[in-house]
Amino acid sequence: MSYLVQFIEQFGILAVFMNVLIEQLGAPIPAYPTLVIASALMSNEPTSFRDLLLTAVVAAMIADLAWYAAGKRYGRRVLALLCRISLSPDSCVRQTESLFHRWGAPSLLVAKFIPGFASIASAMAGALGTRAPVFLLFDCLGAGIWAGSALWLGMLFRSTVGDLLSVLESLGKWGLLLIASALLLFILNRWWQRRQFIRSLRMARISVAELHDLHLLGSEPVVVDVRPAHAQSEGKIPGALAIPVDEISRAVFDMPADSEVIVYCACPNEASAAKVAKLLMNKGYKRVRPLTGGIDAWVAAGHGLER
Repeated sequence: MSYLVQFIEQFGILAVFMNVLIEQLGAPIPAYPTLVIASALMSNEPTSFRDLLLTAVVAAMIADLAWYAAGKRYGRRVLALLCRISLSPDSCVRQTESLFHRWGAPSLLVAKFIPGFASIASAMAGALGTRAPVFLLFDCLGAGIWAGSALWLGMLFRSTVGDLLSVLESLGKWGLLLIASALLLFILNRWWQRRQFIRSLRMARISVAELHDLHLLGSEPVVVDVRPAHAQSEGKIPGALAIPVDEISRAVFDMPADSEVIVYCACPNEASAAKVAKLLMNKGYKRVRPLTGGIDAWVAAGHGLER
């Protein structure tokens, strides 16, 4: 374990840079503990706080700018990729979009303190057309607040961190094994939660082509748009009922129980649509199916929207 401490003391700046960069790119490898430990071990050096803070902010900005550019170029398509990389539940897109629309660019000030929010918020800023200077300002401030708080904690509790590292050092190789096991358990827990989430959404779905054919045949199913209100205002599938997912439990449906109901959203794995479909099925509607690919698949197929 002593060589681990020596490594952090000698290569602390590089370790912080790589860890922050990898985490902000979406990998489930937390950088906050690294910042705390590096700050505690390097607190005796006069310029350590400044150097570590600058390193963490630069690394975070590089990753965030990459996701901002991807969001600006590819729009919402990049958000699905982000959720898969981060092992976060697919509902993180809807939650992030809701927060970003409510608070705008200032939400970036606290984005890095919310699990699964930081990278998605950067991509969301690009997808929603946030101006680059505004994004850079709030993202830089947010990265500084996030990294600065970790470094401050490291300096404040440097003796406690030192005692903990001494205990791990006394354990020798078992100390390294303990750290590796904790990280592995963290990643496996995130993976298992996501796996269980996706399994809970398994149910029959309808394709865009099948829905379009139903329209052509005159068999009009009840179509429900469960996206947030701001997204619905940009256009919806013709004839769809616009009921945001947060209001679906209070909505009253005036239709027979044997009606065919199609639910759609704009989220990976049709997460929101599948949740609403299950809720409607619990209310007695048995012919309920999410639309595969949601409204993005409908638009990609060349079908028009009702505004």
